[in-house]
Amino acid sequence: MEKIVILTASVRTGRKSPRVSKYFQRYLKEHHAIDAEMLDLREYDFPLFDERLRYQKNPIPKALEFSERIKHAEGIIIVTPEYNGGYPASLKNAVDLLYDEWRKKPLVISTVSEGAFAGTQVITSLQFSLWKIGALTVPVMFPVPNIEKSFNEEGQPSDKEGTDKGAKRFIDELLFYVKVLKNAAQ
Repeated sequence: MEKIVILTASVRTGRKSPRVSKYFQRYLKEHHAIDAEMLDLREYDFPLFDERLRYQKNPIPKALEFSERIKHAEGIIIVTPEYNGGYPASLKNAVDLLYDEWRKKPLVISTVSEGAFAGTQVITSLQFSLWKIGALTVPVMFPVPNIEKSFNEEGQPSDKEGTDKGAKRFIDELLFYVKVLKNAAQ
């Protein structure tokens, strides 16, 4: 069984992106029998980046734990809001903290916004940062516009059929790359 991690990037008060993370966790369980692990950057509360983890003399235990979880994931779903055309500092901090853990790791990005553009301005800058450290960003998107209307607090979509259709393509692409890398490693 694949080991998938869902990374919730927002640490903001009143955040809505965890709704989408909950949806993906349930979707993976129902459609692929995968128990995806949730990693919430709010719970990690990393200090402002001052050095990559591998160069830190006394890393905090939470950073070591985060590193291990990312390293052992076979695929990652990043759920991120858009803040002023970019992704949150919490996510940049977490991406920069690690290096080898991201290399050749297939991941997909779901963008979330309160407006109609669905956070799509985040994609270019986030993909570029991940590309620079060797992550395999899968060329598929799952943009969520009008998050308040699209998902409730429990992660239930207002348009289940349409959302599931988009999620199928999104998740199938991620799992394809996970399987390709597994086969290549054998």
